[in-house]
Amino acid sequence: MGRIVGPDGEPLDLDVLEEEIAGPSLTGIRQVWTESAASGLTPSQLVTLLEAAADGRSHDYLTLADDMEERDQHYYSVLGTRKLAIESLDVTVEAATDDAAEQRHADLVRAVVRDDAFDVMLSEQLDALGKGYAVNEIVWDRSGREWVPERYEFRDPRWFTWDRDTRRQIRLLHEDDPTFGVPLKPYKFVVHQPRLRTALPVKSGLARIVAFAWICKAYALKDWLAFAEVFGMPLRLGKYGPNAKREDIAALRRAVANLGTDAAAVMPESMKIEFEQVGNVTGGAELFERLCTYLDKQISKAVLGQTMTTDDGSSMAQAKVHNEVRIDLLTADAKQLSATLTRDLVRPLIDLNFGPQKAYPRIRIQVPEQEDVPKLVDAVTRLVPFGLKVGMSTIRDKIGLPDPDDDEELLTPPAKAPAPEPAPPLSRARNAEERQRIADPSPVPALADQLGSEAAAPMREWIEDVRDLVDQASSLEELRDLVLEAYGDLPTQQLGELMAAAFAAAGAHGREAVIEESEQIDDGG
Repeated sequence: MGRIVGPDGEPLDLDVLEEEIAGPSLTGIRQVWTESAASGLTPSQLVTLLEAAADGRSHDYLTLADDMEERDQHYYSVLGTRKLAIESLDVTVEAATDDAAEQRHADLVRAVVRDDAFDVMLSEQLDALGKGYAVNEIVWDRSGREWVPERYEFRDPRWFTWDRDTRRQIRLLHEDDPTFGVPLKPYKFVVHQPRLRTALPVKSGLARIVAFAWICKAYALKDWLAFAEVFGMPLRLGKYGPNAKREDIAALRRAVANLGTDAAAVMPESMKIEFEQVGNVTGGAELFERLCTYLDKQISKAVLGQTMTTDDGSSMAQAKVHNEVRIDLLTADAKQLSATLTRDLVRPLIDLNFGPQKAYPRIRIQVPEQEDVPKLVDAVTRLVPFGLKVGMSTIRDKIGLPDPDDDEELLTPPAKAPAPEPAPPLSRARNAEERQRIADPSPVPALADQLGSEAAAPMREWIEDVRDLVDQASSLEELRDLVLEAYGDLPTQQLGELMAAAFAAAGAHGREAVIEESEQIDDGG
């Protein structure tokens, strides 16, 4: 195995790969306990918090990102939808080449990908969509013949910070440098930083993008609840007489207050409570609802790229259009996470087991293509008879059907209808009649062919005239009016003469048949 060096050019410390170096501690700099950042947050405080995060002090911002998922059901739902869309995709491994050694490398990666721990790690890496980055520490196992990940420990993003110069390199907070941290050990961490916008990675998280809409909605909900508490019940007025004592007035006040919570009260008989209905409060409730709905739509647009499948009712055609936008986001997320896993998991795995390579296997998170199966089948059916060569496995992949097993029962085309049985031989007399008919054929078929050819010319003129009317019309009603208007100009005279000739020929043939039949009867008599 070749010499393995880290990004700094120094030899890799293999012993540290089997240890946890970024775990939490009860009293150290990386603690699991933290206070909420959303409680009592004001818009001005939010601005200060986001500015501090952009300056590299992102602890409070990351805490707020957690609070936003916990407190806002809509944000939690749409963010979860985007994460689950990635988790539901198939993960494949592509070998660098067809060489046998490269195939062995890919087989090792496939074995790691099939492990349940990999699925959990992939899900945890998607936390980067909301916060801007996610980190999993790899604890390696070399007890067997090969180096393989034993587990992937998710690390709280608040335990990391950004480098001082570029704000692009993630560093681990450490007692040696609690402000700017220490560099991450090579081959120890899977770090995903999705590129959601062209900006510093610390500004790329979805939580930062929707933070303003979130705090506006939080204030709107708070005001809405206060509005419902005040105007959701009638105004209660307590009245007392001029001789009421201080103790009586206090009792009346308690009675009025208790009616708002307990619906029960005790007061002196000389006092009374009146209920006044407050008018024109419906508009206020609708205002809060519309504001919250509007803000939810903005959050949906930021996270999913659309609102059709979450906030608005839609037709099938509209849903297809908006779903294409989500496919674009899904494809981008899948490509970026595939690149992260190839860089931070596949390369260390191959280097540790086979040494540095010129080319490495690649992890692919496959986004299925939206295939129009009826159009595909129709195109293949039309083109194959003209010589188009299409592989059966290709068509199966396109329509989502697996290759059949060797012993599997197969569907077959329906059996063709049996050919009709030959007619029984004709009698000798009938054969004579047939021979006579062939020798002396009836003039009717020939006459019909002649009349049809002569009628073709006027019929073509009719068809051309009607086609011109169709081209001129912009609606069925207009076509109807044009046809009715032009009916008197159609060439009917020639066609009428042909029809008269046809009727005359048919009558003559009928009379001839009657005469022949009567003669046969007389001969037989």
